[in-house]
Amino acid sequence: MSYDWIIDVLFWIAVVFLIGVYVSWRATRLDRLHVRVETARAALDAALVRRAAAALELAASRLLDPAASLVLATAAHEARTADAERREFAESDLSRALRAVVDQPGFVGTLAAKGAGDGSEVLDEMASAAAKVAYARRFYNDAVSQARIARRKLLIRVLPLAGRAPLPDFFEIDDDPPARREIDHI
Repeated sequence: MSYDWIIDVLFWIAVVFLIGVYVSWRATRLDRLHVRVETARAALDAALVRRAAAALELAASRLLDPAASLVLATAAHEARTADAERREFAESDLSRALRAVVDQPGFVGTLAAKGAGDGSEVLDEMASAAAKVAYARRFYNDAVSQARIARRKLLIRVLPLAGRAPLPDFFEIDDDPPARREIDHI
Protein backbone atom coordinates (compact mmCIF):
# COMPACT_ATOMS: atom_id res chain seq x y z
CA MET A 1 0.00 0.00 0.00
CA SER A 2 1.41 3.36 -1.08
CA TYR A 3 1.34 6.37 1.16
CA ASP A 4 2.62 8.87 -1.41
CA TRP A 5 -0.70 10.72 -1.43
CA ILE A 6 -0.31 11.39 2.33
CA ILE A 7 3.07 13.01 1.71
CA ASP A 8 1.55 15.12 -1.10
CA VAL A 9 -1.33 16.21 1.14
CA LEU A 10 1.06 17.07 4.00
CA PHE A 11 3.25 19.01 1.59
CA TRP A 12 0.32 21.10 0.33
CA ILE A 13 -0.94 21.67 3.86
CA ALA A 14 2.53 22.94 4.81
CA VAL A 15 2.63 25.22 1.75
CA VAL A 16 -0.81 26.66 2.52
CA PHE A 17 0.17 27.11 6.15
CA LEU A 18 3.38 28.96 5.24
CA ILE A 19 1.52 31.20 2.78
CA GLY A 20 -1.03 31.96 5.49
CA VAL A 21 1.72 32.82 7.97
CA TYR A 22 3.38 35.13 5.42
CA VAL A 23 0.12 36.89 4.56
CA SER A 24 -0.67 37.30 8.26
CA TRP A 25 2.80 38.73 8.87
CA ARG A 26 2.39 41.24 6.03
CA ALA A 27 -1.04 42.31 7.30
CA THR A 28 0.32 42.75 10.83
CA ARG A 29 3.25 44.77 9.54
CA LEU A 30 0.94 47.01 7.54
CA ASP A 31 -1.26 47.48 10.59
CA ARG A 32 1.79 48.45 12.68
CA LEU A 33 2.80 50.96 10.00
CA HIS A 34 -0.66 52.53 10.11
CA VAL A 35 -0.49 52.74 13.91
CA ARG A 36 2.92 54.38 13.56
CA VAL A 37 1.45 56.94 11.13
CA GLU A 38 -1.38 57.73 13.56
CA THR A 39 1.02 58.06 16.48
CA ALA A 40 3.36 60.27 14.48
CA ARG A 41 0.42 62.44 13.41
CA ALA A 42 -0.63 62.88 17.04
CA ALA A 43 2.93 63.90 17.95
CA LEU A 44 3.02 66.32 15.02
CA ASP A 45 -0.29 67.86 16.05
CA ALA A 46 0.98 68.27 19.61
CA ALA A 47 4.18 69.93 18.37
CA LEU A 48 2.19 72.29 16.15
CA VAL A 49 -0.10 73.26 19.02
CA ARG A 50 2.91 73.84 21.28
CA ARG A 51 4.55 76.05 18.66
CA ALA A 52 1.37 78.08 18.21
CA ALA A 53 1.09 78.48 22.00
CA ALA A 54 4.71 79.61 22.21
CA ALA A 55 4.10 82.08 19.39
CA LEU A 56 1.06 83.45 21.21
CA GLU A 57 3.11 83.74 24.39
CA LEU A 58 5.83 85.62 22.49
CA ALA A 59 3.21 87.91 20.95
CA ALA A 60 1.73 88.66 24.38
CA SER A 61 5.09 89.09 26.13
CA ARG A 62 5.43 92.81 25.28
CA LEU A 63 8.89 92.08 23.89
CA LEU A 64 7.74 92.92 20.38
CA ASP A 65 6.39 96.08 18.88
CA PRO A 66 2.57 96.15 18.54
CA ALA A 67 2.57 95.48 14.78
CA ALA A 68 4.85 92.43 15.10
CA SER A 69 2.78 91.16 18.03
CA LEU A 70 -0.40 91.48 16.00
CA VAL A 71 1.07 89.68 12.97
CA LEU A 72 2.40 86.88 15.14
CA ALA A 73 -0.77 86.52 17.21
CA THR A 74 -2.93 86.45 14.08
CA ALA A 75 -0.78 83.79 12.42
CA ALA A 76 -0.73 81.67 15.60
CA HIS A 77 -4.50 81.95 16.00
CA GLU A 78 -5.07 80.97 12.37
CA ALA A 79 -2.77 77.96 12.79
CA ARG A 80 -4.64 76.79 15.89
CA THR A 81 -8.11 77.18 14.40
CA ALA A 82 -7.50 76.06 10.81
CA ASP A 83 -9.50 73.12 9.51
CA ALA A 84 -7.82 70.09 7.94
CA GLU A 85 -7.84 71.60 4.43
CA ARG A 86 -6.15 74.85 5.44
CA ARG A 87 -3.89 73.54 8.20
CA GLU A 88 -0.76 73.22 6.08
CA PHE A 89 -1.14 76.76 4.73
CA ALA A 90 -1.83 78.23 8.17
CA GLU A 91 1.17 76.46 9.71
CA SER A 92 3.42 77.68 6.88
CA ASP A 93 2.13 81.21 7.45
CA LEU A 94 3.02 80.91 11.13
CA SER A 95 6.55 79.79 10.23
CA ARG A 96 6.97 82.78 7.93
CA ALA A 97 5.57 85.14 10.57
CA LEU A 98 7.99 83.80 13.17
CA ARG A 99 10.93 84.29 10.84
CA ALA A 100 9.72 87.77 9.90
CA VAL A 101 9.52 88.80 13.56
CA VAL A 102 12.62 87.13 15.00
CA ASP A 103 14.90 87.59 12.00
CA GLN A 104 14.41 91.35 11.84
CA PRO A 105 17.68 93.28 11.68
CA GLY A 106 18.45 94.57 15.14
CA PHE A 107 15.94 92.31 16.90
CA VAL A 108 18.46 91.26 19.55
CA GLY A 109 19.59 94.86 20.06
CA THR A 110 16.00 95.99 20.50
CA LEU A 111 15.37 93.35 23.16
CA ALA A 112 18.61 94.23 24.93
CA ALA A 113 17.67 97.94 24.90
CA LYS A 114 14.32 97.09 26.48
CA GLY A 115 16.14 95.23 29.21
CA ALA A 116 14.27 92.05 28.32
CA GLY A 117 16.44 89.58 30.20
CA ASP A 118 13.46 87.29 30.77
CA GLY A 119 12.69 87.41 27.06
CA SER A 120 15.36 84.82 26.44
CA GLU A 121 13.17 82.18 28.11
CA VAL A 122 10.25 82.94 25.81
CA LEU A 123 12.53 82.92 22.76
CA ASP A 124 14.22 79.69 23.87
CA GLU A 125 10.82 78.05 24.24
CA MET A 126 9.86 79.36 20.80
CA ALA A 127 13.06 77.98 19.27
CA SER A 128 12.56 74.62 20.97
CA ALA A 129 8.95 74.39 19.80
CA ALA A 130 9.91 75.31 16.23
CA ALA A 131 12.66 72.68 16.16
CA LYS A 132 10.29 70.01 17.50
CA VAL A 133 7.81 70.79 14.72
CA ALA A 134 10.50 70.18 12.12
CA TYR A 135 11.48 66.86 13.72
CA ALA A 136 7.88 65.72 14.20
CA ARG A 137 7.01 66.53 10.58
CA ARG A 138 10.02 64.61 9.28
CA PHE A 139 9.14 61.62 11.48
CA TYR A 140 5.51 61.71 10.33
CA ASN A 141 6.42 62.00 6.66
CA ASP A 142 8.87 59.11 7.04
CA ALA A 143 6.11 56.96 8.56
CA VAL A 144 3.75 57.93 5.72
CA SER A 145 6.41 57.07 3.15
CA GLN A 146 6.96 53.62 4.65
CA ALA A 147 3.22 52.93 4.82
CA ARG A 148 2.77 54.01 1.20
CA ILE A 149 5.66 51.80 0.07
CA ALA A 150 4.16 48.83 1.92
CA ARG A 151 0.73 49.46 0.39
CA ARG A 152 2.18 49.42 -3.14
CA LYS A 153 3.24 45.78 -2.78
CA LEU A 154 1.38 43.39 -5.06
CA LEU A 155 0.21 41.11 -2.26
CA ILE A 156 -1.27 44.05 -0.34
CA ARG A 157 -3.14 45.23 -3.42
CA VAL A 158 -4.36 41.77 -4.55
CA LEU A 159 -5.55 40.76 -1.11
CA PRO A 160 -7.07 43.88 0.43
CA LEU A 161 -4.85 43.68 3.50
CA ALA A 162 -5.08 47.42 4.14
CA GLY A 163 -8.78 47.04 4.77
CA ARG A 164 -10.59 50.36 4.75
CA ALA A 165 -7.69 52.38 6.09
CA PRO A 166 -7.22 55.50 3.97
CA LEU A 167 -3.92 56.05 2.23
CA PRO A 168 -2.01 58.45 4.49
CA ASP A 169 -1.02 61.84 3.10
CA PHE A 170 2.22 63.71 3.62
CA PHE A 171 2.19 66.90 5.71
CA GLU A 172 4.16 69.50 3.80
CA ILE A 173 4.73 72.85 5.45
CA ASP A 174 7.39 75.51 5.58
CA ASP A 175 8.85 74.62 8.95
CA ASP A 176 12.19 76.40 8.82
CA PRO A 177 12.70 77.86 12.28
CA PRO A 178 13.81 81.43 12.90
CA ALA A 179 17.55 81.98 12.59
CA ARG A 180 19.13 80.37 15.63
CA ARG A 181 21.91 82.99 15.79
CA GLU A 182 19.38 85.66 16.73
CA ILE A 183 17.95 83.61 19.58
CA ASP A 184 21.30 82.42 20.96
CA HIS A 185 22.75 85.89 21.48
CA ILE A 186 20.18 87.20 23.92
